[in-house]
Amino acid sequence: RGLTDISLLERFIHLRYVDLSKNKLQDLSPLSGLTQLLWLKVDGNLLTSASMQELPYLQVISFDRNCIKDLEGITHPLLANLSLKENKIQTVLGLSDDQLFSLQVLELRGNKLKTTAGLGVSKLKKLYLAQNTIGSLEGLEGFEQLETLHLRDNKLEALDGFSDSMKCLQYLNLRSNGIKSFQEVEKLQVLPMLQALVLMENPCSEQPEYRLEVLSRLPRLQRLDKELIEEDERKEAGKIRQARQAKEK
Repeated sequence: RGLTDISLLERFIHLRYVDLSKNKLQDLSPLSGLTQLLWLKVDGNLLTSASMQELPYLQVISFDRNCIKDLEGITHPLLANLSLKENKIQTVLGLSDDQLFSLQVLELRGNKLKTTAGLGVSKLKKLYLAQNTIGSLEGLEGFEQLETLHLRDNKLEALDGFSDSMKCLQYLNLRSNGIKSFQEVEKLQVLPMLQALVLMENPCSEQPEYRLEVLSRLPRLQRLDKELIEEDERKEAGKIRQARQAKEK
């Protein structure tokens, strides 16, 4: 509706669900008195900051498609789902467990991130970092509850940074990165619960016997590139693994 001023909302102190998407808002301060707010959507505005007065019951916020540059000032104690897709965020610094101890889902797809270093919300279960320019994975060892990690369309060439402390990670999407060798794929052996891996559109996926080479290194996988692992594939991969181990000895 082209709204630039929402001061009228200040008097509606019992509002719980507010959708202000597709306007021209630059200021959300009139919402600071809406202490009953549970759900807020402000996609497609002109916001340059996600900073707001702390709202005690707010559980879901979507700031998609704004002009937000950092993650400072997000401090809602019950916030469980935070989406900041397609903004201009260059660093993950600014979020902390002390202030966001309920956060489980963080969506940062389509920003300008170059690294994961400094992400201070270790209780996440789902983390979406696709379509950035991430070239290194750092600081992930604290994410013991993370189940899903999306890193599609980034600049990863090495798979350092994963840790055996990431004992809940089941789904990992690495589509369209720069992973060339199966030695890098082998580093994912440290993930004890990894069941589904997406590696298509990496250089290594063009190599002969690609699926068998991956499976021989990651025998616990249930799904590769969204296709279930067949039993005959599993047996063939086992033979390749044994042959490689014998050669190494």
